[in-house]
Amino acid sequence: MADAFANTTPLLPEIWALHGRWRASRPAVESWDGTLTWAELMARSNQVGAGLRAIGLSHGDRAAVLMSNSLSTVEVLVGLMRAGIAAVPVNPGVTDAAVAAMMRDAGVRALFLSEEHAARDLPLDGLVDGGLIVRGGSRGTDYHAWRDGSSDSDPGQAVQPDDLCNIIYSSGTTGMPKGIVHTHGQRLAWAQDVGQALRYHSGARTAVVVGLHSNISWVSLLCTLMAGGTVLVERAFDGEGFFALIRKRGVTHVSMVPLLCQRLLEAWPDDDPHAGRGLQSLMCCGSPLPAGVKAALLERLGGVLIELYGSTEGVITTLDPEDAPDRLASVGKPVAGGDILILGADDRPAPPGEAGEIVGRGRFSMDGYWNRPDATAEATWTDPQGRPWLRTGDIGRVDEEGFLYVVDRKKDMILSGGQNVYPADVEAILFEHPGVAQCAVVGAPSRKWGETPVAFVVPAEDSGLAAPDLRDWLNARLARFQKVAAVHLVDDLPRNATGKVLKRELRAGLVPLD
Repeated sequence: MADAFANTTPLLPEIWALHGRWRASRPAVESWDGTLTWAELMARSNQVGAGLRAIGLSHGDRAAVLMSNSLSTVEVLVGLMRAGIAAVPVNPGVTDAAVAAMMRDAGVRALFLSEEHAARDLPLDGLVDGGLIVRGGSRGTDYHAWRDGSSDSDPGQAVQPDDLCNIIYSSGTTGMPKGIVHTHGQRLAWAQDVGQALRYHSGARTAVVVGLHSNISWVSLLCTLMAGGTVLVERAFDGEGFFALIRKRGVTHVSMVPLLCQRLLEAWPDDDPHAGRGLQSLMCCGSPLPAGVKAALLERLGGVLIELYGSTEGVITTLDPEDAPDRLASVGKPVAGGDILILGADDRPAPPGEAGEIVGRGRFSMDGYWNRPDATAEATWTDPQGRPWLRTGDIGRVDEEGFLYVVDRKKDMILSGGQNVYPADVEAILFEHPGVAQCAVVGAPSRKWGETPVAFVVPAEDSGLAAPDLRDWLNARLARFQKVAAVHLVDDLPRNATGKVLKRELRAGLVPLD
């Protein structure tokens, strides 16, 4: 009898619709270009969904979003989710060729653009008629006119847990982009489990200071909106301005990368050691947070800093502020609903203290890589019970109390200025040069960017290769955030017995760059 009154678990679109009813007049989104109450956000998101259905999109279709942070960007992302159309957020900083590769790989049928990106050379052949929707500018359909001409009534088209929610690309400049797929059920679990770990609540006022193309900002967006709080959308991070934002706008939550944490400390007012008062949760993720920065933030913010280790694919641990002072080198324990193991060289669980590959699982983990069953299989370890675990490619160890320590970097990824730079992408371009016989790209420590890419190159015989010329040739073919700071010509690359380049030896000889 009790089951007769039980509801099925509502997914995020339904939760938001209920917020629109019960929190109608409360602010849902505040941005540099306007404010929306919960009722207004639901009406706008309904218009986005209705507009897409009017041009022929339906459940399971994909729409790319190449937009800078604004009120409209949130409307579009929420509208896509409520309409059951998968969002494909694209990093505006990548090259046109990379954007094109992602669009074609995902098979997008519509493209949302901010005005500043409207002149980019992008493929439109796969879009439906009217599927180029631009916020401002003269090219394509004008976003505001298109949205305002659509119905704002609730379409009543409920999404299902297994419906496609998003495809977020981890790379794409090699012509072989890898899209990370999440379903609506997985995104609900993500918002619930990660939201609990990061201490979100209905009174949260969350500053979004990283582009909404990034999963870092999706954490802020989904956790805040699920709880019924308010998202404060900023164009970008401004160290000095952030303290004014805390004071004037009542910021309680924010997600950052280590570089932004460093800039926050550099901008801290000398005459106000408590300038961060009011913050309840500052999450830092993306790469290891240096112990000195972590200690300084803990001293100034108290029980506010939460370091998150993990991936968009869905392996996540957090170091709670209560545990951090005595474990500055740790990245904590799995969030509720998640689990991790350390695998030894034989792919069997290693005992505490022994280093090995970090694998994880949870109800929020990705569904797989879009159109890449080979990559999905490569990223999967199956335990004796037949349960799949995600391989991270990271090397770590767990101490006797269950705290995780990361020993080596994830697949040699470089985090430069908050942007992921994948060395293989840069190396693929390098190999196009006829004078390059061998190459390896690693991250050098940088005072400005946290890390910056540098290349080690073995020249082809009699190539007459000059390092400055090769650097200029390479950088002309890379996205802004991928550009290398230097090219080093070497006689050979260090390798192990199986021929794999030992990048840790290359990194060991590098000095910090300005």
